[in-house]
This record gives sequence, C-alpha cells and structure tokens, in this order.
Amino acid sequence: MTDATDTPKTGWFARLKAGLARTSARIVGGIGDVFTKKKLDEETLQHLEELLIGADLGAATATRLVQDLAKTRFGKDVDGDEVRAFFAAEIAKVLEPVARPLSVDPAKKPFVILMVGVNGAGKTTTIGKLAQLYKEQKLKSTLAAGDTFRAAAVEQLKVWGSRTGSPVIARDAGSDAASLAFDALLESKKRGDDVLLIDTAGRLHNKENLMNELQKVVRVIKKVDDTAPHATLLVLDSTIGQNAHAQVDAFKQMIGVTGLVLTKLDGTAKGGVVVALAEKFGLPIHYIGVGESAEDLRPFTSHSFARGLMGLEP
Repeated sequence: MTDATDTPKTGWFARLKAGLARTSARIVGGIGDVFTKKKLDEETLQHLEELLIGADLGAATATRLVQDLAKTRFGKDVDGDEVRAFFAAEIAKVLEPVARPLSVDPAKKPFVILMVGVNGAGKTTTIGKLAQLYKEQKLKSTLAAGDTFRAAAVEQLKVWGSRTGSPVIARDAGSDAASLAFDALLESKKRGDDVLLIDTAGRLHNKENLMNELQKVVRVIKKVDDTAPHATLLVLDSTIGQNAHAQVDAFKQMIGVTGLVLTKLDGTAKGGVVVALAEKFGLPIHYIGVGESAEDLRPFTSHSFARGLMGLEP
C-alpha cells in the first residue's frame, strides 16, 4: 500500500524514510536487541515501552501501544518484524484522523495562510517551500515578510520569492507587522492571487508582546476580509521533542491555530513526537519536512509516516 504522494518522480517515501532514519534506527535497533525470537513477557514489554518513550511518542501512547500488543501476543513467540508491523499499524490509526491535507479554497481569493511559531522553527523556509508546492499546482502566491524584526528572515523570504516567482511584500526593519499584513492582503487581492502566505515574528520569551502582535495582525486582516486568515499554521521544530507540547499550548492560547507543520524530522531521533502531538491535541498535521530542499516538504500521510518510523517499506 502506498499513499498518493509516493510517486517515482518525487521518491517521497524514500526521502521520508531517510529523514526518519535517526528515529527509526533507535527503535529498530532497540527492538532487534530485545527480540531474538522469544516469548513476550513483562520484562520485554517494559523494554518496548521505554524504547517508544525514548523516541518521544509520549508515555501515554507508549503504554497503550505496548498494552495492545500484550492483549494478543503475551506469552507467545514473537519476533522484531512482527512487533514493528504491529506498532506501525497502530500508529497509523492514531495518525489517520489528523493526516489532513491543507486544501486551498478557490472561492477565497487570496486564501490567507498565517504562519506562526518560535524563531528557528523553520517558518520562513516553510513559507518558501509552500510557495513552491503551490507553484507546482499552478497557484499564484504572494509572500508577506511579517517578521519585521529579523532582517535575515526578510532576505530569506526574498530569495524564496525569486526562486518561486512569487511577489514579496516587505517593509523596513522594525515596521509594524499588522500594517504590513493589511497592505499585503490589499495588494494580493488586487492581483487576484490564489494564496497569501504571511510570515510572523516568533519571540516566545516575550509572550505577551508576541500575543498582542499576532492578535493585531489578525484584527487588521479581518478589516479587509472578515473570513481571514483562512488557515493559521504552527510550524514546529521536531528536534525539540516533548517541548513541542508547550509550544502548541502557548500558540493555541495566543491565536486560533488550525493546523501543524513539523520540520527538521531528518535532524532528530525524536520523530515519535508527531504521534504524541496527534494523540494529545488532535490538530490536523498538514505537512512534514525531512530536509532542506523544497521537495522535502510534503503533505503528511499517516500510513507512510508510521511505516517509515518503524523502518519498514511502504
């Protein structure tokens, strides 16, 4: 079984599996160490639970997966392949309800996507990669450089704009982010764009200021289009593992997050955090990133991810 995104042209599953290699190596190696064709006993179950927690699946999820395995296989001979296949199937069930692609509503012109997240999570790069994805879908995008405090973010967005043929709306450093968003939406509307991607600041250590700024951005956008933003995506750096939970909590309080994007899965052994986030928050996971290139950001699919996480073929 393969997902629609697995095509010979993109080789997405191969890249996904390679991107999850650090996480899957820990899990596969650990399961291999535990199982040399032996009966499933209490000690083995405890090892498995610790292994899943170590990959950041979260204690509740790890316990449930191990208990479900025990229900049918306790006291019986099992091998590592069987255990990995079982976990992959159960993880896919957890992920299925949140694996929802972000669909751009053609009736909204432009469809406004507000990108939020802490500095360093990969917001700006993700905007560029999304612009590339939308270009492939023959959609016209405009990029708004709303992180006005970081000159590097503005320059980075201009590079992506040039690369994807997308206009970039930027202002001087320190400019008001809300007025920039307001202008960007007016210009994007005038052009008849399909999508407007708005970058934002991410200084979470100054939570109150950030909250005020994000809420102001939303207020002024609504003066132009009272249905916007049509999606508010929280970009999370997978390498932070369980700390991602605190970020989801914080941004949910600040602003109505409608979906998640998980980046840098290729740089971590904590890729299981995706499963923990799905179980705890139930927010749609729209995209995952497993590398630097535009092709390494793709819509999230439950079956592929679960198989990749367990080091299995599709």
